[in-house]
Amino acid sequence: MATSPVIPTPKTNVIGLEILEYRGGKSTLCAGCGHNAISERILEAYYEMGIQPETVMKMSGIGCSSKSPAYFMSRSFSFNSVHGRMPSVATGAILANKTMRSIGISGDGDTASIGVGQFIHLLRRNLPIIYIIEDNGVYGLTKGQFSATADIGSKLKTGVVNDMPPIDVCALAIQLGATFVGRSFSGDKKQLSAMLKAAIAHKGTVLLDIISPCVTFNDHEGSTKSYKYMKEHDELVNETGFIAQFENISVEYDPDTTVDVELHDGSHLRLRKLHEDYTPTSKTGAVNMLMEAHEKGEVLTGVFYINTEELDFASRLNMVDEPLATLPEDRVRPSREVFAELMRAHA
Repeated sequence: MATSPVIPTPKTNVIGLEILEYRGGKSTLCAGCGHNAISERILEAYYEMGIQPETVMKMSGIGCSSKSPAYFMSRSFSFNSVHGRMPSVATGAILANKTMRSIGISGDGDTASIGVGQFIHLLRRNLPIIYIIEDNGVYGLTKGQFSATADIGSKLKTGVVNDMPPIDVCALAIQLGATFVGRSFSGDKKQLSAMLKAAIAHKGTVLLDIISPCVTFNDHEGSTKSYKYMKEHDELVNETGFIAQFENISVEYDPDTTVDVELHDGSHLRLRKLHEDYTPTSKTGAVNMLMEAHEKGEVLTGVFYINTEELDFASRLNMVDEPLATLPEDRVRPSREVFAELMRAHA
């Protein structure tokens, strides 16, 4: 007697969703673009962490990188702002509804050039957002000119050499108030996945500078942000591992060489020291390490700095838990008595 074929049950996450529920539209970026790999890691991280897609706000500006939110979690809310202005849009949205999770996707031009003024204030406020910079060192949409993160001595395909010093967005973020700062490489799946899951568990500004080679304009000999250059110059600060709070996993590790950081939701970020004096809770140590690596021509990757004690912006402002649009009039409109008292106080 013939038996019916067994149809395997689709794998689901801790909230019962398949990974297909986290996918987005088909990418229109160049084949081999590092941004596509980042989008894949993002959707996998939200799937593995069991985050409901409808609870996520995706923010972006302008540029190749800012198209990325279309390629993951189609069921989430999305806003594509004007060039460099994503931080202010994200700030308003987060304060209006602190129940939502927020992720912002930007580029090195969108963030470090036209948007650097707004970026600075997002950092100092410790806005609860995962801010990802897909960093390729060039303006991909306008034919590959140098961006503000391009290294001195880097060459364009035309042979033009960059003679301007770069902005190190990680050092800037650490100095100005971000509470989770790291750098990764779009081609390092293991490291990037662990960092993204830890970022989801963190409450505050997460700044991830992800080197993402532009295969069309900045993946040639002489580029300091090409796949070849990253493979030859990538210096790991730590080996990053992440254990979610809902996973019952036992891991043996040497307490003398590993730093264990408990994140806001109870998850743990474990950083295995690869630099002898590395301490991820020291601002000074993290910035010094980045500056020294720059002088040596190394590209450091890993989690450089983390602070789980600092209040995020919404908490500092004592924002209510409910979305502001749902509040009744008697909670948002001052009474006649309050207005009368104000008038008397300023008479």
